[in-house]
Amino acid sequence: MINRVVLVGRITKDPEVRQTSSGINNCQFTIAVDRQYQSQNGERQADFINCVAWRVQADFLGNYIKKGYMIGVEGRIQTRSYQDQQGQTRYVTEVVCDSVQNLQPRNTATNSNGSYANNNQQQNYQTNAPKVDNSFNEDISDDDLPF
Repeated sequence: MINRVVLVGRITKDPEVRQTSSGINNCQFTIAVDRQYQSQNGERQADFINCVAWRVQADFLGNYIKKGYMIGVEGRIQTRSYQDQQGQTRYVTEVVCDSVQNLQPRNTATNSNGSYANNNQQQNYQTNAPKVDNSFNEDISDDDLPF
């Protein structure tokens, strides 16, 4: 059986790293992933995907990722349930991250509202597709290729 997820999107708020009672770092976050199609009026919708990262990946998010950054996530879908304070059973579906990559170009600037977007253009996750900055080039060695 295969349970594999690969997502690219923008993180919706600054990540907060927390610790479990046994001292393991974790970070729950949401990324906005644009849908490929547009509505009849030209607007693009986004899906907001809940994710959780543990240990080193959580530390990476807390140290280097900010609201609005484009990130890549690889992991698996997990479902779980818990009892809330009223005794109701709540169900959660989330991506458990095996890998998180910073895909934000290095020339990132802060907007007036404190969020981060490329070239000072704030992204509207529900209506606009993210702009692609072609000026971000990275040298890739043969050792980085999977084949």
